[in-house]
Amino acid sequence: MTDLRKTVETFWATAEARDWDAFAGTLAEDVVYTLPQTRERISGRERFVQFNREYPADWRMRIERIIAEPGHVVSWIHFTVGLEEMYGISFFTGDESGRIAAVTDFWPEPYEPPTGREHLVERF
Repeated sequence: MTDLRKTVETFWATAEARDWDAFAGTLAEDVVYTLPQTRERISGRERFVQFNREYPADWRMRIERIIAEPGHVVSWIHFTVGLEEMYGISFFTGDESGRIAAVTDFWPEPYEPPTGREHLVERF
């Protein structure tokens, strides 16, 4: 099996570079992209590449961390869109050729913590 971690690193590098042909090369033909928070699913390489190509903002990203085991990778990504910053967590599954067969993205929204625990935490 090809190293899926390297494929995911290439996935993010080519997305950041807007190199959509190389980005497509990281994906299985029948890749499935899932966004549980919005209940959206995109099936197929062509549609997933188009989704990313047409994304309406000038975003930038950097990899915070990648954790990998054979056939599965998790990435923690820092994104900026203008002045807005956010983090995404993506779960990748590979196919037998080392391409990405499935991606599940989670986009946690930051929020202010409830009162009453200030004596236990340090804010950063």
